[in-house]
Amino acid sequence: MKLIIGNKNYSSWSLRAWLAARESGLAFGEIDIPLFIPGSRERILSHSPSGKVPCLNDHGLAVWDSLAIGEYLAEKAPALLPAEAAARAVARAVTAEMHSGFQALRSRMPMNIRKDYRGHGRSAEVDADIARIVAIWNDCRARFGDGGPYLFGRFSLADAAFAPVCFRFQTYGVQPDGTAATYLATMLANPHMQDWEAAARAETESIPAEDLYG
Repeated sequence: MKLIIGNKNYSSWSLRAWLAARESGLAFGEIDIPLFIPGSRERILSHSPSGKVPCLNDHGLAVWDSLAIGEYLAEKAPALLPAEAAARAVARAVTAEMHSGFQALRSRMPMNIRKDYRGHGRSAEVDADIARIVAIWNDCRARFGDGGPYLFGRFSLADAAFAPVCFRFQTYGVQPDGTAATYLATMLANPHMQDWEAAARAETESIPAEDLYG
């Protein structure tokens, strides 16, 4: 399998698919395509029918969109979703909510691992998004977190979905309390997350439209 991804510093969607693939234990290679430079769209289109990253190529089968990639990987590595039916349903629900929602946070706090933007990006709408995310984390940990430090105990697609939020909280200085704070620390200490962060910090490409606050 090959996973086509964008800049590690900026591409939150790529992170979700890459982290799920890493946690699955399945063997895969990666093709990194820097975004928004001459020729990048043509390179992406040579792999991805949507012209967007991420895209997973499994021996000629293209699967695009991070949510679809996660579900595809979970069919090959079922441990990426909780075994119990109710927990599995909630994991899918919060993953889908993250996939489609939180527009204020996305627009005012884009993922930008290399920057220190503490104090920037806050608004009433962003604060509402943050409150909802923290509520999800607290609820999942309380109801389903036995057996491990992640939202559903063991690492799942839900954790991959919220991984970019964890980097955003680090960049913008968002500091939840209690259970959510412990979960955030767990995610940032995840070895695969640390590998991604180190690679992001080593990148030299810059996307000015994503460097919102200087």
